[in-house]
Amino acid sequence: METGQLSSIPDVSDADIALLVAGLADASRRVQRVELSRRTVWIKRYGTEGAIFWQRLYAPLTRFLPAAFRLAPRRTPAGMIRQEEARIARFAAKGFSVPVVLYSSPTALILSDTSPSVENKLRALRDEQPAVHEALLVACAAELGRLHAAGLCHGRPHPRDMTVIDGRIGFIDFEEEPEAVMPRAMAQARDLWVLFFQLATRSIEGEATLERAYQAWTAEAPAGAKAELRSLIRFAARFLPFARLIGRVRMGSDLRRFIVATGYLQKAIGQDSVPVGKAGLND
Repeated sequence: METGQLSSIPDVSDADIALLVAGLADASRRVQRVELSRRTVWIKRYGTEGAIFWQRLYAPLTRFLPAAFRLAPRRTPAGMIRQEEARIARFAAKGFSVPVVLYSSPTALILSDTSPSVENKLRALRDEQPAVHEALLVACAAELGRLHAAGLCHGRPHPRDMTVIDGRIGFIDFEEEPEAVMPRAMAQARDLWVLFFQLATRSIEGEATLERAYQAWTAEAPAGAKAELRSLIRFAARFLPFARLIGRVRMGSDLRRFIVATGYLQKAIGQDSVPVGKAGLND
């Protein structure tokens, strides 16, 4: 362990370095929050999760699907670290709020704290300030559009991978690199679809919030991403009747997200569609 590099982290004491050395040696947790004497940092480890069963099962099927459904290639821990550092640097260079890489080892990064996550903020706002809750969802879509306009994409724009500090939306966790397996505009369209999976079940006002969020994204997003979104949703919408049929028997949370998000976006891009009810089914 090179403690010399750790000592170059701003605002750390000898006791802090001992905490970080112990934290880096503990491989039991993939992501770990460490409270130091004058700052909070995060230790993020790579190569500990292994291949998920469904990914192994799904990967061969993607050859029969549009490129938007491909999985990014799996990398070695060192490759994942290089990818995350490079993507953080690209986002920062474009002026987006991202964590600072404070230390890098062959298997882990130490990152600056960018709490709270949008997910935690939404949880706190939902009952006490519903209007602010909805405005935050719309702000996420607007910032994603701005990100796309800057020629970037995130890959997994989930509320837990977005932050909010002083009203500004930021991004964390850059493990997905969809640009490696599909055109950038297609990856941007998929970003929006993935975000709407979350908005679909988190919004209090339902379609009214989805409409505001969609308009906020389209006001910023490039034309190429909008065109790819139309193609993506046209393809995905083919499965809506089947999904709704399954939903009448058993409506799981993932299925409901797919139905509500895809059904709304189908209508939003001008396709023939019918209203989506509260359960994500046709009324």
